[in-house]
Amino acid sequence: DVQLQASGGGLVQAGGSLRLSCAATGFTFDDYVIGWFRQAPGKEREGISCISSSDGRLIYEDSVKGRFTISSDNAKNTAYLQMNSLKPEDTAVYYCAATFGYMYGSSCLEKSQIDYWGQGTLVTVSS
Repeated sequence: DVQLQASGGGLVQAGGSLRLSCAATGFTFDDYVIGWFRQAPGKEREGISCISSSDGRLIYEDSVKGRFTISSDNAKNTAYLQMNSLKPEDTAVYYCAATFGYMYGSSCLEKSQIDYWGQGTLVTVSS
């Protein structure tokens, strides 16, 4: 069965860093676009970054551009989100997600395009 497992969340002070991991099983990693979403209390789940595992194409939402870096290790079937210069407003449950096929525009940031969701990992940034 297809499974995505997000990990690496925790409590960090503003200005600090965390690295999230998304381990995928049950499908060929290169056949999917991997995305990161987050959902803060009382807000809609929003897409913040995507990576095409096959060609390395990257997309970042404006609020995280320059602070977060998405990457993947295809041999390990794992994607990562390196989060630097964290702000209290980054506090949210972070989810990894997979979309079958190739990256087209910024569609991987849209919830309606997601084929598989992983369980969330909580990131809390203190002020």
